[in-house]
Amino acid sequence: MKYRQWRRGPERAAERAALEAAGIPPLPALVLSARGIDTPEKARAFLSCGRERLADPFLLRDMDRAVERIQLALTRGETVSVYGDYDVDGITSTCLLTSYLRERGCRVIPHIPDRMEEGYGVGRGALAALAEQGVTLVVTVDCGITAVEETAYAARLGMDLVITDHHECKEVLPAAVAVVDPRREDCPYPFKALAGVGVALKLVLALEDPARRDALLRRYGDLAAIGTVADVMELTGENRTIVSLGLEQVRHTARPGLQALIREAGLSEKPLNSISVGYTLAPRLNAAGRMGRAALAAELLLTRDPARGEELARALCELNRERQNIEAEIFGQCVALADALPPEERRALVLAGEGWHQGVVGIVASRLTEQYACPAFMICLQDGKGKGSCRSFGGFNLFAALERCADLLEGYGGHEMAAGFTIAQEKIPAFRARMNRLVLEETGGAEMVSTLDIDAAIPELSLLTLEEVEALDLLEPFGTGNPKPVFFLGGCTVSSAVEVGGGRHLKLRLTVGGRPFDAIFFSATVAGTGVAAGDRVDIAFSPQINEYRGWRSVQLQIVDLRHALTRAQSERALYERFVRGEPITPGEAAYLLPSREEFVGLWRYLKERNGPAGVEETSRRLTRNLSRSFGRHAPLPRTMICLEVFDERGLIHLERSGEHLSIHIHPVGGKVNLEESGILRRLHQLMED
Repeated sequence: MKYRQWRRGPERAAERAALEAAGIPPLPALVLSARGIDTPEKARAFLSCGRERLADPFLLRDMDRAVERIQLALTRGETVSVYGDYDVDGITSTCLLTSYLRERGCRVIPHIPDRMEEGYGVGRGALAALAEQGVTLVVTVDCGITAVEETAYAARLGMDLVITDHHECKEVLPAAVAVVDPRREDCPYPFKALAGVGVALKLVLALEDPARRDALLRRYGDLAAIGTVADVMELTGENRTIVSLGLEQVRHTARPGLQALIREAGLSEKPLNSISVGYTLAPRLNAAGRMGRAALAAELLLTRDPARGEELARALCELNRERQNIEAEIFGQCVALADALPPEERRALVLAGEGWHQGVVGIVASRLTEQYACPAFMICLQDGKGKGSCRSFGGFNLFAALERCADLLEGYGGHEMAAGFTIAQEKIPAFRARMNRLVLEETGGAEMVSTLDIDAAIPELSLLTLEEVEALDLLEPFGTGNPKPVFFLGGCTVSSAVEVGGGRHLKLRLTVGGRPFDAIFFSATVAGTGVAAGDRVDIAFSPQINEYRGWRSVQLQIVDLRHALTRAQSERALYERFVRGEPITPGEAAYLLPSREEFVGLWRYLKERNGPAGVEETSRRLTRNLSRSFGRHAPLPRTMICLEVFDERGLIHLERSGEHLSIHIHPVGGKVNLEESGILRRLHQLMED
C-alpha cells in the first residue's frame, strides 16, 4: 500500500439521484454528491466555466494605480522591465505581460533571475543593471511582495516599481507605486487563490477596454492555464474558468515554441488537459528554471520562429532528463539521512547537504513528504549559508511555521504548501528542533499518516463503460481543490500481473463480478505490491480511456491497492472504525445495527452460560456459538454492538483484553429500554445522514 489509510466519504444516494435527475451523468453525479456538491444548483455553479465567472480586475487593490502608471509609461515611450520568477508560473507571467506590452509598442526588457546566481525575488544587482539599460519602470510578476528594501533601492536609482504577486504578505508592504496581490488583507477581491500568472492576466485585462477582453483571453489564455496548473493552485472558482478557457487555447496555440514542445513531449495525438499539462508540459518548462536556464523556457514561449521553437523544445526535454537523474541521486542521499534520524526528529524532516542542486531540492522535498508522511525541509549548503526549499504535508501551514522561526532565518517567503528560506548553517540544529516542536504542537502528538481520499465505491459495474467514463470530462479541469476522481472496487481477483516499462510499472488483469478489466499501476512492481495471479485485492483507481491501434477501452489507473480482507476481517475492520469514531456510510451503519432478535438471542445465551465467574469467551468462539444457535451467520460487529449496549445500559459489565471477553451479568429490577442507548442513537443518526 502506498497510503496507510484509505478514507471514503459517506454515501449520498438521494443527492446523487437528484443530480442525475437534473441531467448530470451518473459518474460525475456520484463524484459531485460525494464532495458535498449535492444539489443541482450547486452543481451548475461549480461546473460553470464561462467568462461571466471572472471578476472585475479593478476589484484588486491598487489595480487602478498600476494601470495608471503603466499607461503613462506607454504614453511616454519609457523602457519597462517585466521582472519575473524562474518557475513556470513566473515564466508564463513574464511572457504574458512582455508579449502584451510589446504589442502595445513598448520597449520591454524581461528579466527572470538566475536561480543559482541571483536566487528568488527582486535583487539589487538586477535592478542596478536594468537602470543602466534605461529602465524607468519595473513591473514584477509572481514576486516582489516582500521586496521592501529593494523597492526603496529602485527609487534611489530613479525607477518606479509596480508589484504584482500572489504570495503571502508580510506585515509591511513595499512602498511601490502599486502593490497588486489578492492576498493583501485590505484587498476586496473575491477570489484569493489566483496564480501569479492569473494576476498578470488581470493586469492585462485592466489595461484594455472591456470590449477587447474576450480577445485577450483567447490570446493569452494558454499561458495563464499552464502557469496556474503548474503552480498547483486551487482549480475552483475563477481558476477553474481561467484553466478551462486556457486549455482550449493550449490545444490550438499559435505559439511555435509551445507547438514544438507539445510534439516533442509526445502529446500531439493525446488529450491536452490539466493532467497532461501538469505532468508532461509543466515539468519540461520547469526544468529550465530548476537547471538555471529559465531564459530558454521564456524564449520558447516568446519566439515566433518555428525552427528556433523546435530547437528549444528539444533542449528543454534534455534538461528535464538531466533534472530527473540529479533528482534521483539526491533523493537516495536524503533517504539515507532521514532513516538515520531519531523518531523525534522525523515529525518534520530538516535535511542539509553540500553540493545539492538548488533547483532540484524542491521536487525531492515533495517526494520525501510522500514517503515519510511529514513536512520536508531541504537545505543546500555553501560557504556556511543554507538555501532552503520546503513542502507541506497534512495541511501543515509552512508560511506560518516559518514566521514562528523568523529569528533563526535570514529570509523566507512562499505560501502554506510550498516555501523557501535562507539560514546560517550554525542555526540549522535549532531550526530543526523548533520545526519538529511546531509539528508536534499542531498534531498533538498524533502520527501523521498518508491518507488517500476516495470519492466513492462503484455501486454498479455498469458505470464503467466508455460512455460513462468519458462523462467524467465534465468535471475537468482537475487539480488542487478538484482532484481527479478516485473510486473503490473491492474483492477483485488478479488474473495476471506483469511488469512493463522496463520494470517500472505494473500491468494487471483483474476480474470483478465476472467482468474483466485491464489496469495499470504506475511506479509499482510485483515485489513491491506482493500481488500474484489468484490473489484477491481491493483497489482505489481512476478510470480512463485507453487507446491502442484504434481500439478504445476502459482502463483502471490504480492509485493504490491492498490485499482484500476476508469477510471476518472486513467485519472486524468496520467495527473498529465505528469504535474509533471514523466516518462510516449509512449502509455500513445499517449493517452494524443489531436486530431485536440478535439482542434477545445474545441475552439468552449469556443467561444460560452465566456462572459465579460470569461468562468467559473469546470473540471468535462467541460468534461461532451464536451462529450455531441462530442457524445463520452471527456477525461479530453486531454481536459486539449488542454487548456494548448491554454494558452501557447497566445490564452487564464487559471487559476486553485482546480477543478475550469477560462478561458479568448485573441483577436489574424492571425493564431496561435499549433504544435509549447512545450507541444505538448514533447508529440511527449515521443511517439518516
